[in-house]
Amino acid sequence: MAFELKQIKEAHSKVKTGADFPNYVQDLIGLGVKKYDTYVSDGHTLFFGDDNYQIKSKRKYARLNIANISDKERFKHYLKNHQRGQTDYPTFCHQSAETGVEKWTVDMTQMTCSYYDKLNNKMHEEIIPIPN
Repeated sequence: MAFELKQIKEAHSKVKTGADFPNYVQDLIGLGVKKYDTYVSDGHTLFFGDDNYQIKSKRKYARLNIANISDKERFKHYLKNHQRGQTDYPTFCHQSAETGVEKWTVDMTQMTCSYYDKLNNKMHEEIIPIPN
């Protein structure tokens, strides 16, 4: 059976900071999500499953302008703060936009989260830790 947005929203409701992200990924794997792309401009996400299944969420917030010039080092600083639970999701999205992140891709097969600029250049990639 294919996953639904309602199930994904329920899993996402448990996420309060970046520190909760690894558990969220595990929940999505349990639902059958193989990969997803989140677009910083408005927060919509494309979720991908088996057999070319995909669903798209609605936008989450008012449109953000993505910087034309990316700043990898500043972005990595913001990301580390977010992963430590020092910023909430809306703050992280604003910081991502100002440092030129257009989207991030979470690949459940590779267990990676990759961040891309407007030209689809990979700005940063991290291995997603598996929670205890």
